[in-house]
Amino acid sequence: MSAHHMKIAIAALAFGAAGSAHAQDGKVLTVYTYESFNTEWGPGPLVKDAFEAQCGCTVKFVGAEDGVALLNRLKLEGRTSPADIVLGLDNNLIHEAKETGLFAASGVSTENLAIPGGFDDDIFVPFDYGYFDIVYDSESIETPPTTLDDLVNGPSDEKIVIEDPRTSTPGLGMLLWMKAVYGDEAAAKWETLSKRILTVAPGWSEAYGLFTSGEAPMVLSYTTSPAYHQIAEETDRYKAADIEDGLYVQIEVAGMTEMAEDPALAKSFLEFVLTPGFQDAIPTHNWMMPVAQTSDPLPAAFQNAVMPDKTLQFAPDVVAENRQAWIDEWLNAMSAR
Repeated sequence: MSAHHMKIAIAALAFGAAGSAHAQDGKVLTVYTYESFNTEWGPGPLVKDAFEAQCGCTVKFVGAEDGVALLNRLKLEGRTSPADIVLGLDNNLIHEAKETGLFAASGVSTENLAIPGGFDDDIFVPFDYGYFDIVYDSESIETPPTTLDDLVNGPSDEKIVIEDPRTSTPGLGMLLWMKAVYGDEAAAKWETLSKRILTVAPGWSEAYGLFTSGEAPMVLSYTTSPAYHQIAEETDRYKAADIEDGLYVQIEVAGMTEMAEDPALAKSFLEFVLTPGFQDAIPTHNWMMPVAQTSDPLPAAFQNAVMPDKTLQFAPDVVAENRQAWIDEWLNAMSAR
């Protein structure tokens, strides 16, 4: 089976699975999201229970590998997609997602949320935010990087796992972080850094799994990742590097599609995203920062997380205009490995 035919078959199976759910009695809200959101340990089960308790509906999660893969899948399915909600795109994909014409206005105010630099959009509703960062094993790395130059030029035997920018939002975030700091020199820096890269994983889950299993002492993750180890495992072994160049911000968003079978139900879910019923599940299940009020204050592990002196971010239209060219530049540089 060719790759093209395989994609069509996957899309058809997904459509069939979700379509059968709609055929059941009662309302069903189909939510496309990335796989780690709906794992046993992720926020998905909590969010599902909390929303179902108030909506008189069934929430059906459909997983894609990561955020970029999520958008790619929606483009493939187009207006035949069974998705009512897409949850897990980010600020770097907003412009490109809007250009598909597959998303509807949310009707939800996104002003006055607790997001660095603010956020105001008529289609997408943010549900968390964080900063991409190098997370390292302090039992293996004696001198962690304090600049991207330290990372690029460090010992080649101290490897890092990164994510693929073609399929994952963290991979795209790393690409944009390097571009924001190095500009026209980014390709040369990637070529040098490539000697330290153990592998390029398709998504965050695979990359972080390789890191925690000891395959590499560094991984591209988030400043809040060590909070998981501190709270769940009671260890300070894993730390986030304090990078002086600044850190690239990620704002994860949800949007309702033009194809939503019950637009009122889809809008009520987007409103629910900004309530404690959803936000309470973010800090210690998605290990990101909430964008709105939670029932309880954040654990101390979050208050002690690395906070950048400088925040980096490209405008969404700049990312959309340059994403493919910058990915091609990255591919060429990585081919020198």
